[in-house]
Amino acid sequence: MSIKLIAFDLDGTFLDDDKNCPKENLEAICAAAERGVIIVPSSGRMFDGIPEPIRNLPFVRYAITINGAGVFDREEDREIYRATIPFEDAERIYDYVETLPCSYDCYLENRGYIDRYFYDHLEDFIEDDVIRHMNWKLRGPVDNFRQYMQERHASPQKIQLMFKDLERKKYELEHFDERFPGCVATSSLPPNIEINAEAANKGAGLKALCEYLGIDLSETMALGDGGNDITMLQMAGLGVAMGNAEETVKAVADVVVGTNEEAGVAEAIRRYVL
Repeated sequence: MSIKLIAFDLDGTFLDDDKNCPKENLEAICAAAERGVIIVPSSGRMFDGIPEPIRNLPFVRYAITINGAGVFDREEDREIYRATIPFEDAERIYDYVETLPCSYDCYLENRGYIDRYFYDHLEDFIEDDVIRHMNWKLRGPVDNFRQYMQERHASPQKIQLMFKDLERKKYELEHFDERFPGCVATSSLPPNIEINAEAANKGAGLKALCEYLGIDLSETMALGDGGNDITMLQMAGLGVAMGNAEETVKAVADVVVGTNEEAGVAEAIRRYVL
């Protein structure tokens, strides 16, 4: 199998537990790029949320962002693919999540927005210091989130919930799709639920990018660890799960490598590409 494109998740996959970029992983994607392989970050984050050591690499032209809600061509400065949550569906979701013990926010037009109350009280909803600081960095507070979104008649790219009660998060994740047909709920971090339009998933994003580039899906490798990576691993010619991946992710993967703390991405690239 000749791999022409590598798509990799960030949190729990390429990044270590402290959200840093392991040197081995950076060296591996640089070596693959030197051989002409297209390197594609694929994340629940927006493009500006991709860590600078990856985002600033000269060969990183494309990115699958916000769980596939947007596929971005940086050189052309345009979206190749886009799928948002309709305004009316978003309003129904906000109505429901306001009854839950969680914070909520959204990505809209490639920016993160959160109500100022949640922004100022994230420690009440997120125990992990690293995840909490990442949310502070990637979300901009607004004084009245609901009013702001209603005035803009906003169709968000993603809605995110954060739970301190992980059992409640598990229950809501299991039942969310049946409550809101047309939307899909996944998780990429222990406390979160990420809600996207049904057409927005990493597998659809990978397919759209390959069609844009004229690459057959059989010539791709995808790497991930979370529920939001499953469609991408299924779509790719070679689906690779991290050693720390959820069991549902390992079950759909073709191979399992080391954990994100063991630079499993580098291991996979060395084994199957270099």
